[in-house]
Amino acid sequence: MSSAKKIKGFADMFPPDSDRFTFLENTARSVFFKYGFGELRTPILERTEVFAKGIGEDTDVVGKEMYTFPDRKGRSLTMRPEATAGVMRAFIESKQYQPGGVYKLCTMGPMFRYERPQKGRMRQFHQINCEALGSDSPLADAEVILMLNEFLLAAGLDKLTFEVNSLGCNECRPKFRQALTDFFAAIPEEELCDDCKRRRNTNPLRVLDCKVERCKKAIEGVPELPDHICPKCRDHFAEVLEVLDASDISYVRNPRLVRGLDYYQSTTFEVVSGDIGSQSSVAGGGRYDGLVKMLGGPDVPGVGFACGMERLALLLEAKDGELAEQPDFYIAVLDERGLRQGLLLAQQLRAEGLSGECALAAGSMKSQLRRAGKLNVRFALILGGEELDAKTVVVKNLQSGDQATVPMKHATTLLKGSEQE
Repeated sequence: MSSAKKIKGFADMFPPDSDRFTFLENTARSVFFKYGFGELRTPILERTEVFAKGIGEDTDVVGKEMYTFPDRKGRSLTMRPEATAGVMRAFIESKQYQPGGVYKLCTMGPMFRYERPQKGRMRQFHQINCEALGSDSPLADAEVILMLNEFLLAAGLDKLTFEVNSLGCNECRPKFRQALTDFFAAIPEEELCDDCKRRRNTNPLRVLDCKVERCKKAIEGVPELPDHICPKCRDHFAEVLEVLDASDISYVRNPRLVRGLDYYQSTTFEVVSGDIGSQSSVAGGGRYDGLVKMLGGPDVPGVGFACGMERLALLLEAKDGELAEQPDFYIAVLDERGLRQGLLLAQQLRAEGLSGECALAAGSMKSQLRRAGKLNVRFALILGGEELDAKTVVVKNLQSGDQATVPMKHATTLLKGSEQE
């Protein structure tokens, strides 16, 4: 087998696939920076305990999906399966926190989980994450949901559904866990998948998140979270919903929404699409008070979300022609003498803020214009022998078909003038 072959579950991205990712990242930065978020870049590798403590030993992510290995000194390292735990580690280690301060951080980049690859789910996948640290106010929860909604709309993704729930807190959730444990104990083992047979004792909330049909059927009538949360959590969640209502954001209350990571509590939410098959969740998050303290830092509350870029990119496929900016020019060189002059002209155009390419070898008019068409440029600039002798260039508008011969030094003015029309 050739060594020049990508690993299963890992993908190369050429345009237009990479155009979608660039568009999503640029759109995210544009929206998030308006809300006061700054970008944090964390390492891909972390000590394994960062994720084991932060995510939870009984989650599928930690138990079955992490890429974990010893380094040369025998220390256990893990390629990050999600972003939040690493952000918390960086936040604690940097000692940037101050009492009463609010810190808003966004991250973008690859994550790694050993799962069965399928459409919208790869072993190396990419996420856009936001974390707002320092406030336990329900208004902080509402603001990150509003920001997520604005980002999705700015990306042109409007056929999505927000699902929301409250997971309760450390005071009221134990009672709900016990109610679940009692309910699941009465279900015959053969009605549950192997994972749920284990989960119902170690982490009963995970059973609610199971996608296996027989498990869904077996837990019909299961106790629901809203019936067990304390008055404080109920009031917190009610205020979040009031802000969403006042902002005209459409949402659905899903009492079984628990998310896949143990650090969530209180407000939790998910954004789902009906257009990308079984992997319907494209974004999700919630409140995770206590996570910073669990990882060895101060008792700083937090709320945030993650967006799966592969799944968002699937929804953008129909917009491929709109995402990449159209290049301005291609300089077609028909005479070998014009290669250096063409390159210098291209540099002149680029210095004026225009984008495009210049031929690096002379060719026929037909082949050069074919290349210009393939690049989808606005203008082809043609340099033949006559033009070189006269110090002119033919400027051809590839959309209208109009063309004009102008002095070479006026090419920039013509292209820039057309750009402003």
